[in-house]
Formats: sequence, C-alpha cells, structure tokens
Amino acid sequence: MLKRTIYIGNPSYLKLKDNQLKIEDATTKEIKGSVPIEDLGFLVLDHYQITISHQLIVMLQQNNVAVISCDESHLPLGLMLPMSGHVAHSERLKHQINISEPLRKQLWKQTIESKIYQQKEILRKQNLPFDAMITYMNDVKSGDTTNMEGIAAQYYWKTLFDDFTRERKGDAPNNFLNFGYVVLRSMVARALVSSGLNPTIGIFHRNKYNAYCLADDIMEPYRPYVDELVVEWMQIQQSYVLDKSAKVHLLQLATKDVYINGLQRTLITALSITTSSLCKCFTGESRVIHYPMMV
Repeated sequence: MLKRTIYIGNPSYLKLKDNQLKIEDATTKEIKGSVPIEDLGFLVLDHYQITISHQLIVMLQQNNVAVISCDESHLPLGLMLPMSGHVAHSERLKHQINISEPLRKQLWKQTIESKIYQQKEILRKQNLPFDAMITYMNDVKSGDTTNMEGIAAQYYWKTLFDDFTRERKGDAPNNFLNFGYVVLRSMVARALVSSGLNPTIGIFHRNKYNAYCLADDIMEPYRPYVDELVVEWMQIQQSYVLDKSAKVHLLQLATKDVYINGLQRTLITALSITTSSLCKCFTGESRVIHYPMMV
C-alpha cells in the first residue's frame, strides 16, 4: 500500500477516532480532515499551535508512522519513530553490529557509485555536461578512500546551478535542499526501522553525536531525487522562498517514480527494497545493496 504524507501547517488539534487521524480546527473545532492511520507514512507538524493526543501518538508508532516536527524556521527538526519496527529487531541488530570491515567498505563503495550515477543522470536530463561524472564513478575505490564522492559533488553543484555553493545555511536553493534532505532522512530512517535495523549504527558515518548515521549513509543515492524536485520547482515558480507551496511540492518525494531491480516503483517502496537488501548484506545472504535508478 502506498503510504501518504500529511502536512499540517495551521493551528490544529490532532486526535484519534475510529482508527483515523482527525484534524480539528483549533478555533472553530470543525473537523478539517480525516485520514486512516493505516494509510499514513509521514506526518509533518509545522506550526507551534498544534496539539496532538497521546492516544494518537501511540497508534502512529504502532503503525510505524514517522512524525516530523518543524522549528521556528519551518525546517524539520525532530523525528519520532517506534523503538522497534520489526519482530526480528534484536537478531538483526546483532548482525548489524558485527559487520566485517571489508564488507563495510564494499557497501560504501556501492553507495557512492550509485550516488554519482544518479547525479550524472540529473545533469544529463538537464542537458548539462556529465562525462566527468562517469569518470568519477568508475574511479570509486573500496571505502571511497580517494573521496570521489567529494570530487564529484564539487563538479555536480557548480554544473547544476550557476554561481552556487552547497551549504547548510547558504543562499537559495540551499533552503529547498535542506528541507528536502531532512524529509528524505526521515523516510530512510523509517524504512530502516521497518526492516529491523538500527538507524544509528552506520556503515560509513560514525559521529557519536549523530543518531541517524545509517540513515545518512543510505540516503546518499536518494539525494538526487530531492535535487530534481528542487530544480523543477525553481524552473516552474522561479521563487526562492520556502513557503507552503514549495514544501507541498517537495513532499511529493515519497511518491516519485524510480526504477529498482528493473521495475518502476515509488520512492518510498524503493526505500523498503533498499533497506531489506542491506539487511541481507548484514546477515550474509547477499553482498549487494539494491539502489534505484532515475526514471
């Protein structure tokens, strides 16, 4: 079933009734919307005057719904996930912890190769020069010891956008990219939990202050899908303001079409395939992560 992303940007009271999320206007008490819990994948809370019942929170967690809260800048800040989203969580966690260093390096190599390939496809679809990206992709070594990821990124960003520097707090379109990446990170974390994996224990990212190291690893080849949505928005709207309309456009990420294992799937479905294949790598059933390809 295709899971829905619900964005709440007005004062609201969110409650549970008849196994449905009820969205009540904070002032008039009128019910503005109703969504079956089983249809939900992500709930984005983007207003300080949103109240949510604990009964609803528990039901959301039982159905592995990712709840994303935004800060005063209207950027995603927090993520709520269930502590365990799979019946074999404990067993899979043991395999995840005990992964060998050679396998870890090979998985990171596959991840970076896939990311550079996706970036190359973005440039190709925009009729921009991309031959250098092929060279960078073919030069990725085990563990990406020569940092082809960083070298490719420098070329990619200066080619994709004019006079642009990719920074967390830089000028537009950094604001669009930041929003999209945090949403993507939440989607990856949810998929990892659903596959019985811990999003904290990464294959490359190992910062002790980062609770989502593995999510940051696995999201790398998916980042270009956010980039594509940002490019589309800027070409259509020619706006640099991260307003509600821009957010709604970027939240289409979950339903974006991708190719994975030779079949067309939505991105949220592809994430489950990717995390499931990663789990098989950890348990020794496979040595290949299944990542998507651009449609």
